[in-house]
Amino acid sequence: MSLKWFRSNWELYALILPVIVYFIVFHYIPMYGVQIAFKDFVATKGILGSPWVGLKHFERFYHSYYFWRLIKNTLGIGLFQLIVGFPVPIILALMINEVRIKKFKKVVQTVTYAPHFLSTVVLVGILVIFLTPETGMINQIVKAFGGQSISFMTEPSWFKSLYVFSGVWQQMGWSSIIYLAALSGVDPQLHEAARVDGATRLQRIWHINLPCILPTIIILLILNTGSILSVGFEKVFLMQNDMNLESSDVFATYVYRSGLLGAQYSFSAAVGLFSNIVNFIIIVAVNLVAKRVGSTSLW
Repeated sequence: MSLKWFRSNWELYALILPVIVYFIVFHYIPMYGVQIAFKDFVATKGILGSPWVGLKHFERFYHSYYFWRLIKNTLGIGLFQLIVGFPVPIILALMINEVRIKKFKKVVQTVTYAPHFLSTVVLVGILVIFLTPETGMINQIVKAFGGQSISFMTEPSWFKSLYVFSGVWQQMGWSSIIYLAALSGVDPQLHEAARVDGATRLQRIWHINLPCILPTIIILLILNTGSILSVGFEKVFLMQNDMNLESSDVFATYVYRSGLLGAQYSFSAAVGLFSNIVNFIIIVAVNLVAKRVGSTSLW
């Protein structure tokens, strides 16, 4: 029976085959190299020939000066990004869904989607231009109101806010697409019945739209929570400098410095594996809580 079903739907399997191959080649096969985190890797000896040292590199990282700084910075940025960035696409999708003028709706969607297609280099370049102490537009406005220019890009206290809010601006439109798709599946008869009962627009949003897209919200919340310590490398690296290193140093940049620049391959692999293990524990815990509280979960 299953073989017959496979033959009659072989096009679907052919369609998903490239995705499966991608994950096998670029995600599962490289897991073989994870074992260098437990060895003193020597390139000339190879992975199998390098001596086994157990948890030596993990202990070294735990006792290092950078351990708590990396935890604080990475976790701080991840939580800040989750708290600020997660609700914004939901609110934006609910607002766009209420627009009845189609031309205006398309304009709003285009304007909010467009920043997603900017490269990270361009985005950071825009930040530098706007926030330059001497000629930046933001500092010109500050000076016009009698204030002193601020070196935003070198002040450690400004790094997290700049990173998170620029990311929200860039991704909120694109992230709202999935919520708009979920809202399109809401039964119009529910709204018609609510109008008859005298419900206002806000009441219909709160009691109809939000409950209907709640499963989607929970799934995406679980996925986003599971990547709290996976703060991206490229944007942080481009915004990072010696002046703001205190608040901008995260796991990804530290792995880059110790692994590629310092050639400490086993140690950097241990640091990267540690952050991934913590992410895995977080996503399992959040999924368990979501499953017990409600009926929606990843598994």
